[in-house]
Amino acid sequence: MGSCKSPHAVLLLYVLVCFVYQSFAIGVVTNQTAKLLVDASEASGRPISETLFGIFFEEINHAGAGGLWAELVSNRGFEAGGPNVPSNIDPWSIIGNESSLIVSTDRSSCFDRNKVALRMEVLCDSQGASSCPDGGVGIYNPGFWGMNIEKGKTYSVVLYVRSSGSINVSVSLTGSDGLQKLAAANIIASDSEVSNWTKVEVMLEAQGTNPNSRLQLTTTRKGFIWFDQVSVMPLDTYKGHGFRKDLVEMLEDLKPQFMRFPGGCFVEGEWLRNAFRWKETIGPWEERPGHFGDVWMYWTDDGLGYFEFLQLAEDLGTLPIWVFNNGISHTDQVDTSSVLPFVQEALDGLEFARGSPNSTWGSLRAAMGHPEPFDLRYVAIGNEDCGKKNYRGNYLKFYSAIKRAYPDIKMISNCDGSSRKLDHPADLYDFHVYTDAKNMFSMAHQFDHTSRSGPKAFVSEYAVTGKDAGTGSLLAALGEAGFLIGLEKNSDIVEMASYAPLFVNANNRRWNPDAIVFNSSHLYGTPSYWVQCLFNESSGATIFNATLQTNLSTSLLASAISWKNSENENSYLRIKIVNFGTNIVNLKIVVDGLEPNSINLSESTKTVLTSTNLMDENSFNEPKKVIPNRILLEKAGEDGEDMEVAISPHSFTSIDFLIESSFIRTTGADSVSVSSI
Repeated sequence: MGSCKSPHAVLLLYVLVCFVYQSFAIGVVTNQTAKLLVDASEASGRPISETLFGIFFEEINHAGAGGLWAELVSNRGFEAGGPNVPSNIDPWSIIGNESSLIVSTDRSSCFDRNKVALRMEVLCDSQGASSCPDGGVGIYNPGFWGMNIEKGKTYSVVLYVRSSGSINVSVSLTGSDGLQKLAAANIIASDSEVSNWTKVEVMLEAQGTNPNSRLQLTTTRKGFIWFDQVSVMPLDTYKGHGFRKDLVEMLEDLKPQFMRFPGGCFVEGEWLRNAFRWKETIGPWEERPGHFGDVWMYWTDDGLGYFEFLQLAEDLGTLPIWVFNNGISHTDQVDTSSVLPFVQEALDGLEFARGSPNSTWGSLRAAMGHPEPFDLRYVAIGNEDCGKKNYRGNYLKFYSAIKRAYPDIKMISNCDGSSRKLDHPADLYDFHVYTDAKNMFSMAHQFDHTSRSGPKAFVSEYAVTGKDAGTGSLLAALGEAGFLIGLEKNSDIVEMASYAPLFVNANNRRWNPDAIVFNSSHLYGTPSYWVQCLFNESSGATIFNATLQTNLSTSLLASAISWKNSENENSYLRIKIVNFGTNIVNLKIVVDGLEPNSINLSESTKTVLTSTNLMDENSFNEPKKVIPNRILLEKAGEDGEDMEVAISPHSFTSIDFLIESSFIRTTGADSVSVSSI
């Protein structure tokens, strides 16, 4: 029989479901059918936003202090107890008793912006009737629920000290009870060497491993000793810039195209006096005053400051998005007639990031080791402030001033423009959504009917929350996967999207769920994190018309994109399918617009995210309980075109078809609407 295939012959790919999980439904699980029509022709393809998926970092859940920022000492400058002395030195504690030493605070520090220092009056001595106990007396710091000290690694201890006499201070890293000594050195100095504040640096190489370690400063010599700005940093940080490597590597795997920072509510503050102020977070770390974040209720030394956020974005090869305070907190707000000093604060911040190294603020950036400007192209004027009385007036002051000084910078409004036209100028608008899994899944169509003219949408915070989410469930992840498929399909109007929150220290859960969970030594991604990984090739890809023919429109969503692997230059057609229902779906996939035999099935893969129970979560004990499982596709027929793959109930499946290079066509920029499901 002669062939009647045209150059655009239809390729039929039969997708069969073969895994049944009885826990998803009561009784017998039935098979249902559906057809997915993919038009992979040049005319159908349209480019997805280059910046579609990124990350949002907020200082919440000790994400930065005690997390991303590798500093191991908590309350390193003794400022967390407030400016009045005596003050609480928590979590610092005393080694010894009242008969051997008295520990207090005073305002004798050499740093003008953080005057509190710790004073230690040692009553015992190295010999005589009032001799000190073995090991000496002093203070210790447990870090953020234990310091992770690893054998063979080197730690830089920096502290400032002064004394009324000569000193012999033991600096050691020990186990949580002080008995296991992991590393130690002595600071020995004459009275003339430490009569004034003196900076001391000690390198300690760990001789053992303990994830629940502490820093000890002890002595057996009678007298007065003052300490301030005590720091312990591992030398092994991400690109040498002070970030905890394993956490940043989790971010790398997301391939983020932007990084929004530093909040969130952290930017606003419950009161303006406790809002994040960028100028207080730059310069030498010893001189930063730190502040109490009164929304999430903990102290930060601000070692992770404005400069470090910009540096992290650069290290990740992503675009920074700076969210700054616009004179509004949760409780108080500056009148528009008085907001110009806040506007100037933002302009100074832009000069710090982008200005010449000879400019006022750019010179400070250069002094911190970065003479070249940072690539800051986006700013958000406030966070979730649209309903506040002074927001529009304040916003317009910021917008006008920034547009005059930096006409290329794109500005993001807090007001949602997805359903109604904004009444003020903006390049993008914020859209935040926290809801249950079913509603999140249905919001795949949220932007289907949004006007294509005017500013673009920035879905800067989204997550399934509440009982559906637990502390990071499969159910939550599936709802979010459906939502992200909708964002892909509407990427002509949705320019950016990021999950929130990004991190949680398991010892300080202020919000559930979160993408990445960690403690001092371990970490894991929640199912929501793994969903984001399965979208990490979408930014800048080409999306095709993909139409589902099914009566399962409330439980089945799909999209089709083409993308190129930057490592091997292979091109793929990726089809993503979310089955939110309890039944098996026998899905026939019909791909039109490709040359015959253009798909190499033997090198194609299928990745499935599912589990035996919808509320399954990952944990430190089972960090890989709910993660994507990737396998090669199986050939279903001798000709290699028929195949069988598993698409389970309550699952997210991503199929990558390898497209042979000889069949690759140049994708045009013209687009036609992606038909809704």
